[in-house]
Amino acid sequence: MSDENAAQGETPEIEVPETEAPEVDPVEALTAENADLKDKLLRTIAEMENLRKRTERDVADTRAYAIAGFARDMLSATDALSRALVVIPAETRENAEGTLKSLIEGIELAERETHRLLAKHGVKPIEAAGQKFDPHRHQAMFEVPNPNVPEGTVVQVVQEGFAIGERVLRPAMVGVAKGGAAPAAPADGEGVDKSA
Repeated sequence: MSDENAAQGETPEIEVPETEAPEVDPVEALTAENADLKDKLLRTIAEMENLRKRTERDVADTRAYAIAGFARDMLSATDALSRALVVIPAETRENAEGTLKSLIEGIELAERETHRLLAKHGVKPIEAAGQKFDPHRHQAMFEVPNPNVPEGTVVQVVQEGFAIGERVLRPAMVGVAKGGAAPAAPADGEGVDKSA
């Protein structure tokens, strides 16, 4: 019979089971969309806040460290002034008169002024003498046998180091104690082998 219908030009009827499209509650759909948009908005706000904080930090770092190159170059001039004063014997300094006395005072004044100006812009000397050697802030030039000082303690400063903020412009060149007294015993038995 289906052949007869096809021959007469009629299309056969095919029964298709009806599948019900799930009805979506418009309130639920809008609530879900609202939640999704709220989540996206909160994420965008958080990203913008992080970007603002990162930008503020970058600007502050740029301000703080902008003079680092210039300050490093100025340290050479400061060192030259210090070396000029070191080569003048103490006796000559005390007994100097006239032009020589004025020259010595001028060099001392120039050295103090360069240190003051560097400090004004955040460049500070690195404390080294008597400190425990820190490879991030000190450069060991030699070892000094000294039984009176704990090993690894800076006992001599060859050249002063400087830092700007937390960044080291130039490490302090130092002599470090070797073979000295043992460091102080740890408190509360820390680091003590109790199995023996």
